[in-house]
Amino acid sequence: MSEPIAVTDETFEDVVLKADKPVLVDFWATWCPPCRQMTPIVHELASERDDIVVAAVDVDQSPATAAKFGIVSIPSFLTFKDGKLVSSNVGAVPKKALVKQVEDAL
Repeated sequence: MSEPIAVTDETFEDVVLKADKPVLVDFWATWCPPCRQMTPIVHELASERDDIVVAAVDVDQSPATAAKFGIVSIPSFLTFKDGKLVSSNVGAVPKKALVKQVEDAL
């Protein structure tokens, strides 16, 4: 299973905003049960899709990025295209909801 790219406050711009493909960013934390519930789905997307970048931001490790995008509930899934936020989902959602979110950005 492919891993999402771990993104920090320092690497967010290069990995997400400057990506040449749409990016699905999972904002999560180790202590969050719904986040842990979503982990296998996020990993599946990372391994199944080569037309997107799948990234993960630990909100405890990268609070500035979480604050910049107004993350108040986790998990939150933000999709970026050409450096711009294009869609979001909050909470544990079915895989098909994330797939739709990603495909809408393609």
